Amino acid sequence: MKILVAGATGNTGTRLVKELCSRGHDPVALVRSSSDTSDLPENVEQRLGDLSDLQKGITEGCEVVIFAAGSGGGTGEDMTDAIDRDGAIRLVDLAEKGGVRRFVMLSSVGAGDPDPDSELVHYLKAKHDADERLKKSSMETAILRPVSLTDDGPTGNVRLGDDVDPRGKAARGDVAVILANAAEQEDWVGAVQLMETIG
Repeated sequence: MKILVAGATGNTGTRLVKELCSRGHDPVALVRSSSDTSDLPENVEQRLGDLSDLQKGITEGCEVVIFAAGSGGGTGEDMTDAIDRDGAIRLVDLAEKGGVRRFVMLSSVGAGDPDPDSELVHYLKAKHDADERLKKSSMETAILRPVSLTDDGPTGNVRLGDDVDPRGKAARGDVAVILANAAEQEDWVGAVQLMETIG
């Protein structure tokens, strides 16, 4: 499948692109002109686009879109809104209008019902708004809500569902594998799953 990956040069996105390549898919890396693309596999198609100002046609030819981007922990509320909320919603809109079949959203634990007392409440509200827009789309949807991310590789030891410890950790390598699963597997359609790496 041809799969557009938003956030393709990030810590999780680069792993995801490599995972999709290993499964025989044709990932398309959404990159900015300033992106460091050196960690992307050779011959992966790169498509210029900025999540803060996405243009029509960005999803052309793609059957699936995976949003694995993020504004980053060191940015302010304005950038969180621009990328995690507005950028994600804009990409959902463009994907839906462009005939994309499935949209997979990398969200966050706590986005379902943001805790107003959380220090991450602004970020969680942004993720919540993007998730809610996706749920209302006409596409097949899948939403993954991992707990706090680490830079570890895939362990294969993952828990999904309501038993996830919200204070746990999720390896980015495992997140990449699960996002790829969500792009492929029919049992992910309509799913909203919490996730952690265990052990």
